Amino acid sequence: MMRGESLSFRSHEADRVSPPRHEAHPARSVPASLILFLSLLLVLAIWKAVVVVRGYPAFVLPAPDVVLRRLLDELVSGTLLGHAGFTLVEALSGFGLSLVLSLLLGYALAHAPRLERVVAPQLAATQAIPVVAVAPLIILWVGADIRAKILVAALVTFFPILSSTIVALRNVPRALLEMAHISGANRWQSLRYVELPLALPGIFGGVKAGLALATTGAVVGEFVAGRDGLGALINISRGLFDTPLMFAALIALAAMTLSFYAIAALLERALVRWEPD
Repeated sequence: MMRGESLSFRSHEADRVSPPRHEAHPARSVPASLILFLSLLLVLAIWKAVVVVRGYPAFVLPAPDVVLRRLLDELVSGTLLGHAGFTLVEALSGFGLSLVLSLLLGYALAHAPRLERVVAPQLAATQAIPVVAVAPLIILWVGADIRAKILVAALVTFFPILSSTIVALRNVPRALLEMAHISGANRWQSLRYVELPLALPGIFGGVKAGLALATTGAVVGEFVAGRDGLGALINISRGLFDTPLMFAALIALAAMTLSFYAIAALLERALVRWEPD
């Protein structure tokens, strides 16, 4: 009797510890591009359903197919590309100007803490004023031409690049700089071989943010005073109650901003050869 119970007990234990016959297959990850595409289709479907159910007229909320047809018409006629070209030049010029100035000033402030304590609060105070309030003054001083839009775009993009440059250079280990100095490296060699490679990931964070804001600055300048550019086109379409044209200009503006960000990400991948821990 005891022997049978012992055998029965062992058989139950074996069943308890034996692995299941059918093992679950590891879950396959869904591609991010497929998720983005499906989410876009969902947004378009909801958009179309809202227009149909609520019966909105085109000047209030056009359907996605109406916007798409208007976008293609404006692309074929060249109107949208012409206005986008003005905004592109203004945004890139303003970004280039702010990039040069912010990198130079950021390097100076990163190596001069006393100067930073004097200058940084004044620079931060300028960010407390909305760019919409400053743009009319810039246009009044410079004139209602492309120079004013470039300056507005530079003003918007300047502080993000400056702050990221200062933080990135300050985070470079001092031991590496002292080792380079002991090895006989001068200031330029320390910047080229030590500081810049280590600070590039942080600097690129500000560069990508600045590129995303460059179009915003250009459009704000066009809103205030401008006959050319995507911002001016949005103003014109708003005055004509041409909402499909407004949506087409917004889509072009979003595509331009996303293209800037993608190019900056590719440059970062090409220039940054290492990833921080």
